[in-house]
Amino acid sequence: MDVGIVGKPNVGKSTLFKALTLADTEIGAFPFTTIKANIGVGYVRTKCECIKNNTVCNPKNGVCRNGIRYSPTKLIDVAGLVPGAHEGKGLGNQFLDDLRQADALIHVVDISGNTNEAGEACKNHDPEKDILFLIEEVDQWFGQIVEKNYKKISNKIRCESNKIEVELCNVLSGLGVNEAQIKNALDKSGLSKNTAWSSKDCFDFAKELRMISKPIMIAANKVDSGFDNYMRLKDKYDMTPVCAEAELALREADINGLIEYIPGDSSFKVLKEIDGKKKAGLDFIKSKILEVHGSTGVQSIINSSVFEKLDMILVYPVENESKLSDTKGNVLPDSILLKNGATVLDLAYKIHSDIGDKFVSAIDCKKKMKVAKNHKLATGDIIKIHSRA
Repeated sequence: MDVGIVGKPNVGKSTLFKALTLADTEIGAFPFTTIKANIGVGYVRTKCECIKNNTVCNPKNGVCRNGIRYSPTKLIDVAGLVPGAHEGKGLGNQFLDDLRQADALIHVVDISGNTNEAGEACKNHDPEKDILFLIEEVDQWFGQIVEKNYKKISNKIRCESNKIEVELCNVLSGLGVNEAQIKNALDKSGLSKNTAWSSKDCFDFAKELRMISKPIMIAANKVDSGFDNYMRLKDKYDMTPVCAEAELALREADINGLIEYIPGDSSFKVLKEIDGKKKAGLDFIKSKILEVHGSTGVQSIINSSVFEKLDMILVYPVENESKLSDTKGNVLPDSILLKNGATVLDLAYKIHSDIGDKFVSAIDCKKKMKVAKNHKLATGDIIKIHSRA
Protein backbone atom coordinates (compact mmCIF):
# COMPACT_ATOMS: atom_id res chain seq x y z
CA MET A 1 0.00 0.00 0.00
CA ASP A 2 1.53 3.28 -1.19
CA VAL A 3 0.52 6.86 -0.42
CA GLY A 4 1.56 9.48 -2.98
CA ILE A 5 2.38 13.06 -1.99
CA VAL A 6 1.41 15.26 -4.94
CA GLY A 7 0.98 18.89 -5.91
CA LYS A 8 2.51 21.65 -7.97
CA PRO A 9 6.15 22.69 -7.35
CA ASN A 10 7.24 24.63 -4.27
CA VAL A 11 4.18 24.12 -2.07
CA GLY A 12 5.93 22.07 0.65
CA LYS A 13 5.63 18.51 -0.68
CA SER A 14 9.23 17.62 0.09
CA THR A 15 8.98 19.27 3.52
CA LEU A 16 5.91 17.18 4.32
CA PHE A 17 7.69 14.08 3.03
CA LYS A 18 10.75 14.76 5.17
CA ALA A 19 8.62 15.49 8.23
CA LEU A 20 6.83 12.15 7.81
CA THR A 21 9.96 10.11 7.09
CA LEU A 22 12.90 12.22 8.35
CA ALA A 23 14.53 11.24 5.05
CA ASP A 24 17.19 13.39 3.41
CA THR A 25 15.31 15.11 0.60
CA GLU A 26 16.28 18.22 -1.32
CA ILE A 27 14.12 21.11 -0.13
CA GLY A 28 14.33 24.36 -2.08
CA ALA A 29 12.24 27.39 -3.03
CA PHE A 30 12.27 26.82 -6.77
CA PRO A 31 10.19 24.78 -9.21
CA PHE A 32 10.83 21.06 -9.70
CA THR A 33 13.02 20.61 -6.63
CA THR A 34 11.92 16.97 -6.75
CA ILE A 35 12.98 15.75 -10.19
CA LYS A 36 12.57 12.05 -9.46
CA ALA A 37 10.20 10.45 -6.99
CA ASN A 38 11.50 10.13 -3.43
CA ILE A 39 10.50 6.85 -1.81
CA GLY A 40 10.33 6.58 1.95
CA VAL A 41 8.53 5.12 4.95
CA GLY A 42 6.01 7.09 6.95
CA TYR A 43 4.15 5.90 10.03
CA VAL A 44 0.49 5.79 10.98
CA ARG A 45 -0.40 6.36 14.62
CA THR A 46 -2.63 4.11 16.76
CA LYS A 47 -3.02 3.20 20.42
CA CYS A 48 -0.77 0.22 21.04
CA GLU A 49 -2.24 -3.01 22.39
CA CYS A 50 0.61 -3.22 24.91
CA ILE A 51 -1.26 -0.82 27.22
CA LYS A 52 -4.51 -2.82 27.18
CA ASN A 53 -2.59 -6.03 27.78
CA ASN A 54 -0.42 -4.59 30.56
CA THR A 55 2.88 -5.43 28.88
CA VAL A 56 5.84 -3.71 27.23
CA CYS A 57 6.19 -4.24 23.49
CA ASN A 58 9.33 -4.59 21.35
CA PRO A 59 8.37 -3.43 17.85
CA LYS A 60 10.49 -4.69 14.96
CA ASN A 61 8.69 -2.88 12.14
CA GLY A 62 7.78 0.36 13.90
CA VAL A 63 8.01 2.33 17.14
CA CYS A 64 6.01 2.52 20.36
CA ARG A 65 6.22 5.66 22.51
CA ASN A 66 4.14 6.06 25.67
CA GLY A 67 1.63 3.51 24.43
CA ILE A 68 1.36 5.06 20.96
CA ARG A 69 2.26 2.70 18.12
CA TYR A 70 3.73 3.97 14.84
CA SER A 71 3.39 1.45 12.01
CA PRO A 72 5.08 1.79 8.62
CA THR A 73 3.54 2.63 5.27
CA LYS A 74 5.26 3.48 1.99
CA LEU A 75 5.31 7.10 0.83
CA ILE A 76 6.07 8.49 -2.63
CA ASP A 77 6.99 12.16 -3.06
CA VAL A 78 6.45 12.63 -6.79
CA ALA A 79 7.65 15.33 -9.18
CA GLY A 80 5.80 18.67 -9.11
CA LEU A 81 2.73 18.99 -11.29
CA VAL A 82 1.73 21.95 -13.48
CA PRO A 83 -1.42 22.54 -15.58
CA GLY A 84 -1.26 20.54 -18.82
CA ALA A 85 0.65 17.62 -17.28
CA HIS A 86 -1.62 15.09 -19.01
CA GLU A 87 -0.43 16.65 -22.30
CA GLY A 88 3.21 16.27 -21.26
CA LYS A 89 3.85 19.81 -19.97
CA GLY A 90 6.41 20.35 -17.20
CA LEU A 91 7.38 17.00 -15.74
CA GLY A 92 3.87 15.73 -16.45
CA ASN A 93 4.74 12.37 -17.99
CA GLN A 94 7.08 11.48 -15.13
CA PHE A 95 4.59 12.71 -12.53
CA LEU A 96 1.79 10.60 -13.92
CA ASP A 97 4.01 7.55 -14.27
CA ASP A 98 5.04 7.85 -10.61
CA LEU A 99 1.38 8.22 -9.72
CA ARG A 100 0.52 4.74 -11.00
CA GLN A 101 2.05 3.21 -7.87
CA ALA A 102 -0.09 5.16 -5.39
CA ASP A 103 -3.23 3.83 -3.70
CA ALA A 104 -4.19 7.21 -2.20
CA LEU A 105 -2.99 10.76 -2.80
CA ILE A 106 -2.17 13.56 -0.40
CA HIS A 107 -2.46 16.77 -2.43
CA VAL A 108 -0.28 19.45 -0.84
CA VAL A 109 -1.71 22.91 -1.50
CA ASP A 110 -0.10 26.22 -0.51
CA ILE A 111 -3.20 27.50 1.27
CA SER A 112 -1.50 30.86 1.86
CA GLY A 113 -1.83 31.65 -1.87
CA ASN A 114 1.84 32.60 -2.17
CA THR A 115 2.68 30.19 -5.02
CA ASN A 116 1.37 30.55 -8.57
CA GLU A 117 0.45 27.86 -11.13
CA ALA A 118 4.08 27.33 -12.14
CA GLY A 119 5.31 26.99 -8.55
CA GLU A 120 6.77 30.50 -8.42
CA ALA A 121 6.48 32.91 -5.49
CA CYS A 122 3.58 35.36 -5.80
CA LYS A 123 0.85 37.07 -3.80
CA ASN A 124 -2.91 36.45 -3.57
CA HIS A 125 -3.12 33.32 -5.71
CA ASP A 126 -6.41 31.46 -5.16
CA PRO A 127 -5.51 27.99 -3.78
CA GLU A 128 -8.89 26.62 -4.92
CA LYS A 129 -7.58 26.79 -8.48
CA ASP A 130 -4.80 24.38 -7.48
CA ILE A 131 -7.26 21.96 -5.90
CA LEU A 132 -9.37 21.88 -9.05
CA PHE A 133 -6.52 21.72 -11.55
CA LEU A 134 -4.91 18.65 -9.97
CA ILE A 135 -8.21 16.78 -9.93
CA GLU A 136 -8.72 17.74 -13.58
CA GLU A 137 -5.20 16.66 -14.60
CA VAL A 138 -5.43 13.25 -12.96
CA ASP A 139 -8.96 12.66 -14.27
CA GLN A 140 -7.91 13.65 -17.80
CA TRP A 141 -4.95 11.28 -17.58
CA PHE A 142 -7.21 8.44 -16.46
CA GLY A 143 -9.70 9.32 -19.19
CA GLN A 144 -7.11 9.21 -21.97
CA ILE A 145 -5.84 5.81 -20.84
CA VAL A 146 -9.35 4.36 -20.47
CA GLU A 147 -10.51 5.59 -23.89
CA LYS A 148 -7.36 4.32 -25.62
CA ASN A 149 -7.65 0.87 -24.05
CA TYR A 150 -11.43 0.61 -24.37
CA LYS A 151 -11.04 0.81 -28.15
CA LYS A 152 -8.75 -2.23 -28.01
CA ILE A 153 -11.31 -4.41 -26.25
CA SER A 154 -14.68 -3.01 -27.41
CA ASN A 155 -15.21 -5.55 -30.21
CA LYS A 156 -14.08 -8.41 -28.00
CA ILE A 157 -16.58 -7.46 -25.31
CA ARG A 158 -19.49 -7.16 -27.76
CA CYS A 159 -18.69 -10.20 -29.89
CA GLU A 160 -17.62 -12.69 -27.25
CA SER A 161 -19.90 -11.59 -24.39
CA ASN A 162 -16.91 -11.43 -22.07
CA LYS A 163 -17.34 -9.71 -18.74
CA ILE A 164 -16.46 -6.09 -19.27
CA GLU A 165 -14.76 -5.78 -15.86
CA VAL A 166 -12.43 -8.69 -16.64
CA GLU A 167 -11.34 -7.24 -19.98
CA LEU A 168 -10.91 -3.74 -18.52
CA CYS A 169 -8.84 -5.15 -15.68
CA ASN A 170 -6.53 -6.84 -18.20
CA VAL A 171 -5.80 -3.58 -20.04
CA LEU A 172 -5.89 -1.13 -17.10
CA SER A 173 -3.73 -3.06 -14.61
CA GLY A 174 -0.92 -0.55 -15.22
CA LEU A 175 -2.99 2.07 -13.40
CA GLY A 176 -2.75 0.02 -10.22
CA VAL A 177 -6.45 -0.89 -10.22
CA ASN A 178 -8.15 -4.21 -9.56
CA GLU A 179 -11.28 -5.94 -10.82
CA ALA A 180 -13.37 -5.05 -7.76
CA GLN A 181 -12.57 -1.35 -8.17
CA ILE A 182 -13.41 -1.53 -11.88
CA LYS A 183 -16.74 -3.23 -11.16
CA ASN A 184 -17.54 -0.58 -8.55
CA ALA A 185 -16.75 2.21 -11.03
CA LEU A 186 -18.89 0.55 -13.71
CA ASP A 187 -21.84 0.40 -11.34
CA LYS A 188 -21.43 3.99 -10.17
CA SER A 189 -21.14 5.32 -13.73
CA GLY A 190 -24.11 3.23 -14.90
CA LEU A 191 -22.03 1.46 -17.56
CA SER A 192 -21.93 -2.12 -16.27
CA LYS A 193 -24.28 -3.33 -19.03
CA ASN A 194 -23.31 -0.83 -21.72
CA THR A 195 -20.64 -2.09 -24.13
CA ALA A 196 -20.84 0.74 -26.68
CA TRP A 197 -19.11 3.64 -24.97
CA SER A 198 -18.77 7.19 -26.22
CA SER A 199 -15.81 9.41 -25.29
CA LYS A 200 -18.00 10.88 -22.53
CA ASP A 201 -18.75 7.39 -21.20
CA CYS A 202 -15.02 6.64 -21.09
CA PHE A 203 -14.35 9.83 -19.15
CA ASP A 204 -17.28 9.32 -16.74
CA PHE A 205 -16.07 5.79 -15.97
CA ALA A 206 -12.45 6.98 -15.63
CA LYS A 207 -13.45 9.69 -13.16
CA GLU A 208 -15.30 7.18 -10.96
CA LEU A 209 -12.38 4.75 -11.19
CA ARG A 210 -9.89 7.43 -10.16
CA MET A 211 -11.98 8.45 -7.15
CA ILE A 212 -12.25 4.80 -6.06
CA SER A 213 -8.66 3.69 -6.76
CA LYS A 214 -6.76 6.90 -5.96
CA PRO A 215 -8.78 8.97 -3.46
CA ILE A 216 -7.40 12.45 -2.78
CA MET A 217 -7.00 14.24 0.56
CA ILE A 218 -5.91 17.87 0.64
CA ALA A 219 -3.12 19.04 2.93
CA ALA A 220 -3.83 22.75 3.39
CA ASN A 221 -0.16 23.53 3.97
CA LYS A 222 1.22 26.79 5.41
CA VAL A 223 -2.08 27.23 7.24
CA ASP A 224 -0.37 29.57 9.71
CA SER A 225 -0.26 32.23 6.96
CA GLY A 226 -3.34 31.04 5.03
CA PHE A 227 -5.97 30.65 7.73
CA ASP A 228 -8.57 32.78 5.94
CA ASN A 229 -8.30 30.69 2.76
CA TYR A 230 -8.54 27.51 4.82
CA MET A 231 -11.72 28.69 6.55
CA ARG A 232 -13.20 29.67 3.17
CA LEU A 233 -12.55 26.30 1.56
CA LYS A 234 -12.62 23.71 4.36
CA ASP A 235 -16.31 22.86 4.01
CA LYS A 236 -16.07 22.37 0.23
CA TYR A 237 -13.18 19.88 0.17
CA ASP A 238 -11.73 16.99 2.16
CA MET A 239 -9.08 19.18 3.72
CA THR A 240 -6.74 19.03 6.72
CA PRO A 241 -4.97 22.15 8.08
CA VAL A 242 -1.23 21.44 7.91
CA CYS A 243 2.04 23.14 8.73
CA ALA A 244 4.72 20.74 7.48
CA GLU A 245 7.56 23.08 8.39
CA ALA A 246 6.41 23.16 12.03
CA GLU A 247 6.16 19.35 12.18
CA LEU A 248 9.66 18.98 10.76
CA ALA A 249 11.02 21.46 13.33
CA LEU A 250 9.32 19.60 16.19
CA ARG A 251 10.55 16.17 15.09
CA GLU A 252 14.12 17.41 14.66
CA ALA A 253 14.03 19.17 18.05
CA ASP A 254 12.78 15.92 19.60
CA ILE A 255 15.57 13.91 17.99
CA ASN A 256 18.15 16.41 19.23
CA GLY A 257 16.85 16.14 22.79
CA LEU A 258 15.62 19.73 23.06
CA ILE A 259 11.98 18.75 23.53
CA GLU A 260 9.85 15.67 24.02
CA TYR A 261 7.37 15.50 21.17
CA ILE A 262 5.24 12.56 20.12
CA PRO A 263 4.13 13.03 16.48
CA GLY A 264 0.47 13.92 16.30
CA ASP A 265 0.28 15.36 19.83
CA SER A 266 -1.17 18.78 20.58
CA SER A 267 1.77 19.86 22.74
CA PHE A 268 5.42 19.21 23.53
CA LYS A 269 7.62 19.31 26.63
CA VAL A 270 10.77 21.43 26.75
CA LEU A 271 13.71 19.40 28.10
CA LYS A 272 16.54 21.90 27.86
CA GLU A 273 16.87 25.64 28.10
CA ILE A 274 16.32 27.11 24.65
CA ASP A 275 16.81 30.71 23.62
CA GLY A 276 17.07 32.89 20.55
CA LYS A 277 15.48 31.90 17.24
CA LYS A 278 14.78 28.32 18.30
CA LYS A 279 12.77 29.44 21.32
CA ALA A 280 10.87 31.98 19.25
CA GLY A 281 10.13 29.33 16.65
CA LEU A 282 8.85 26.82 19.20
CA ASP A 283 6.73 29.52 20.90
CA PHE A 284 5.19 30.37 17.52
CA ILE A 285 4.43 26.71 16.78
CA LYS A 286 2.82 26.29 20.18
CA SER A 287 0.62 29.41 20.11
CA LYS A 288 -0.21 29.76 16.40
CA ILE A 289 -0.45 26.14 15.28
CA LEU A 290 -0.81 23.57 18.08
CA GLU A 291 -3.14 25.64 20.25
CA VAL A 292 -5.22 26.76 17.25
CA HIS A 293 -5.51 23.51 15.25
CA GLY A 294 -4.72 20.83 17.85
CA SER A 295 -1.70 19.54 15.91
CA THR A 296 0.46 20.37 12.91
CA GLY A 297 -1.87 18.19 10.81
CA VAL A 298 0.95 16.07 9.38
CA GLN A 299 0.18 12.95 11.39
CA SER A 300 -3.54 13.50 10.97
CA ILE A 301 -3.43 13.49 7.19
CA ILE A 302 -1.43 10.27 6.81
CA ASN A 303 -3.69 8.58 9.36
CA SER A 304 -6.79 9.75 7.51
CA SER A 305 -5.38 8.62 4.17
CA VAL A 306 -4.69 5.11 5.45
CA PHE A 307 -7.55 4.43 7.85
CA GLU A 308 -10.35 6.49 6.28
CA LYS A 309 -9.64 6.78 2.55
CA LEU A 310 -8.04 3.34 2.16
CA ASP A 311 -10.17 1.75 4.90
CA MET A 312 -7.31 -0.19 6.50
CA ILE A 313 -7.09 -1.98 9.83
CA LEU A 314 -4.05 -2.79 11.99
CA VAL A 315 -3.44 -6.25 13.47
CA TYR A 316 -0.64 -7.92 15.41
CA PRO A 317 0.55 -11.42 14.44
CA VAL A 318 2.40 -13.32 17.20
CA GLU A 319 3.88 -16.80 17.64
CA ASN A 320 3.42 -17.23 21.39
CA GLU A 321 -0.22 -16.63 22.31
CA SER A 322 0.36 -16.46 26.08
CA LYS A 323 3.32 -14.03 25.98
CA LEU A 324 2.09 -12.20 22.84
CA SER A 325 5.58 -12.54 21.40
CA ASP A 326 7.66 -14.04 18.61
CA THR A 327 10.05 -16.96 19.17
CA LYS A 328 12.75 -14.55 20.39
CA GLY A 329 10.55 -13.06 23.09
CA ASN A 330 9.78 -9.77 21.32
CA VAL A 331 6.32 -8.68 22.51
CA LEU A 332 3.93 -7.52 19.77
CA PRO A 333 6.87 -7.39 17.35
CA ASP A 334 4.94 -6.61 14.18
CA SER A 335 1.90 -4.52 13.30
CA ILE A 336 0.41 -5.19 9.88
CA LEU A 337 -1.96 -3.06 7.82
CA LEU A 338 -4.76 -4.94 6.04
CA LYS A 339 -7.87 -3.91 4.14
CA ASN A 340 -10.97 -3.71 6.32
CA GLY A 341 -12.81 -7.00 5.86
CA ALA A 342 -9.58 -9.02 5.70
CA THR A 343 -9.68 -12.51 7.17
CA VAL A 344 -7.29 -14.60 9.24
CA LEU A 345 -6.22 -16.36 6.03
CA ASP A 346 -5.47 -12.98 4.40
CA LEU A 347 -3.20 -12.22 7.36
CA ALA A 348 -1.45 -15.57 6.95
CA TYR A 349 -0.69 -14.82 3.30
CA LYS A 350 0.42 -11.29 4.18
CA ILE A 351 3.00 -12.72 6.58
CA HIS A 352 4.27 -15.26 4.03
CA SER A 353 2.78 -17.24 1.14
CA ASP A 354 3.97 -20.52 2.71
CA ILE A 355 2.10 -19.75 5.92
CA GLY A 356 -1.05 -19.11 3.90
CA ASP A 357 -0.61 -22.27 1.80
CA LYS A 358 0.01 -24.42 4.89
CA PHE A 359 -2.56 -22.76 7.17
CA VAL A 360 -3.99 -25.08 9.84
CA SER A 361 -5.70 -22.93 12.49
CA ALA A 362 -5.55 -19.62 14.35
CA ILE A 363 -6.10 -18.22 17.83
CA ASP A 364 -7.54 -14.84 18.83
CA CYS A 365 -5.10 -14.13 21.66
CA LYS A 366 -7.24 -11.45 23.31
CA LYS A 367 -10.32 -13.68 23.50
CA LYS A 368 -8.22 -16.84 24.00
CA MET A 369 -10.24 -18.80 21.50
CA LYS A 370 -9.79 -20.50 18.13
CA VAL A 371 -11.03 -18.65 15.05
CA ALA A 372 -11.72 -19.91 11.54
CA LYS A 373 -9.63 -18.95 8.55
CA ASN A 374 -12.52 -16.86 7.21
CA HIS A 375 -12.89 -14.97 10.50
CA LYS A 376 -12.89 -11.22 9.78
CA LEU A 377 -10.26 -9.21 11.60
CA ALA A 378 -10.55 -5.84 13.34
CA THR A 379 -8.03 -3.18 14.36
CA GLY A 380 -6.15 -4.25 17.47
CA ASP A 381 -6.60 -8.01 17.00
CA ILE A 382 -3.66 -10.16 18.14
CA ILE A 383 -3.54 -13.40 16.18
CA LYS A 384 -1.49 -16.59 16.47
CA ILE A 385 -1.44 -18.68 13.29
CA HIS A 386 -0.62 -22.40 13.18
CA SER A 387 0.69 -23.79 9.91
CA ARG A 388 2.13 -27.12 8.81
CA ALA A 389 5.88 -27.51 9.05
